[in-house]
Amino acid sequence: MHPALRKHFEELVKLTDAEYEHIAPCYHLKKFKKHSILLQPGDVVNHEYFVLKGLLKTFTIDDSGKEHILQFSMENWWVSDYMALHTNGKSSFIIQCLEDVELLYISFDDRQRLCDELHQFERFCRLKITSGFVSMQKRVMALMKNDAQSRYQQLLEQYPSLFQRVPKAMIAAYLGVSRETLSRLHV
Repeated sequence: MHPALRKHFEELVKLTDAEYEHIAPCYHLKKFKKHSILLQPGDVVNHEYFVLKGLLKTFTIDDSGKEHILQFSMENWWVSDYMALHTNGKSSFIIQCLEDVELLYISFDDRQRLCDELHQFERFCRLKITSGFVSMQKRVMALMKNDAQSRYQQLLEQYPSLFQRVPKAMIAAYLGVSRETLSRLHV
C-alpha cells in the first residue's frame, strides 16, 4: 500500500480502511530516470500520475523553438495532459523528468470507475480538479496582469525550494521572461 497516497487523500477526504483497500490496487508504481519523457505531443493520454519523489516539467515548444513551461510537478502533485486525458485526445505537451522520479499512476478508466463506486474518491477528484483549475486561473491572471518582478516574487514565495531544484533558464521559461530578464529580477 502507498502511505503517501493515503495521507494525500486524507488531506481532503476521510477514507475507511475498506475504501482505501479498494482504491490502492488501482495505483501502480513506476520509476523514471532524470531526463526521461513521460509524454510527448501526439501520445494517447490515458494515465494520471501522482508524484511520490522527484520533479517534472510540463511544457511545449513553439514554432520558433522557444520552450514554454506550463507547470512544474513535485512531490504530492498530480500531472498529466488533462485536456487530452478527459477528451480521449492526444497530448499537446511534453512531460519530462527533471530528477529521478517515482510516480504512482492510475488509468483514466480505473479513475472513472472508482469515482462511480466511491463517493469519497469522487469527492477527492472533484476537489483536486477544482483546486488545479483555480491555480491555473491564478497563473494565467498573473501572466496577464503582473509584471515580471511580481511573478518572480510570487513564485519564490510559493515554491522557494524550486529555485534550488531547477536551472534559472527554466524559471525564466515558466515566468515567460528571458534568462537576461530573470537575472535582473534575481536579487
